Amino acid sequence: MNEPCKRQDAIDISDFVYAATGARVRRLTMPDGTHWFPAVDVCKELGHTNSRQALSDHVPAGHREILETVTGAYGLSVPAGREWRRDLNLISLEGLVLLVNACTKPACAPFKKWAAEVIATVQQEGSYSLQKAEVQPADPAAPVVYAMPEQVAEAIVRLEEHNLRMDEELAIAQRESLSVQRQLLAAQQENLTAQQSIAEAMNRIASRLDSLALTPAASTTPHPTTESVLANWRRRLSVTEDVWTVAVVIAPVLVEEGELRQPLESLAARTGLSVHRVNECLRLLRTHACIRSRGATEDGAPVYVLNQPV
Repeated sequence: MNEPCKRQDAIDISDFVYAATGARVRRLTMPDGTHWFPAVDVCKELGHTNSRQALSDHVPAGHREILETVTGAYGLSVPAGREWRRDLNLISLEGLVLLVNACTKPACAPFKKWAAEVIATVQQEGSYSLQKAEVQPADPAAPVVYAMPEQVAEAIVRLEEHNLRMDEELAIAQRESLSVQRQLLAAQQENLTAQQSIAEAMNRIASRLDSLALTPAASTTPHPTTESVLANWRRRLSVTEDVWTVAVVIAPVLVEEGELRQPLESLAARTGLSVHRVNECLRLLRTHACIRSRGATEDGAPVYVLNQPV
């Protein structure tokens, strides 16, 4: 809420605050021309992590107040929006200068140097006055324009240059982030393509097994092969993924060695299934006459053989 001032500021207040803090902080301007600023805004820009402690250490009570008290003194209501709470801590322009003078940020140095120059000039000459701008308005009724002190002007220029550099760095970071996102998207698309290729390959293998199962010569082959065994099992029952995983592991052993003598724990380790699930899969293969039990080994491991020639 910026109310009209009864008098013209010698230096534009927004530029003055920007030169002091490096930011365009929120401001309330009262009808008598006094300015108040949210303490949290100023402390944030000056690097104070604890605004209450900063106010207690550097700003006398006469230069800090809560929002409701400040607006109430002029019969004004609390501004709406922008987090203008009734209990918001405000500081006067003098309080802002005190906080800046207590700040150790290098960006505050030009402003503090100018403030010191003002004090020294007043001590030596009894007053300090701003120089009038070289070009004045043609209208005699227009307010007088003053030239901004060199230190303050230089501080504003440096802060603006810093902001421009920050904007450029932010733009570069955003471009790099966009590039990384595009690379991730491309990698995801490549991964999806690879998964589709794997799925197609598995379908081709399944089709090949089905064709082997339908080949008449397969049923009369005296010596079964792993492919013919798996094709026969696939034709006999609609297997789940777990059962098929176990079948793929035990079929080569049954064909090449004539029997399966491996402990359930070993099969579980090879298939990635639990011992209980492996046992259930073997039971299902027995139920559908794919394999049959032939006792157990001395260690207690079950022994299985092919139920019949394939």
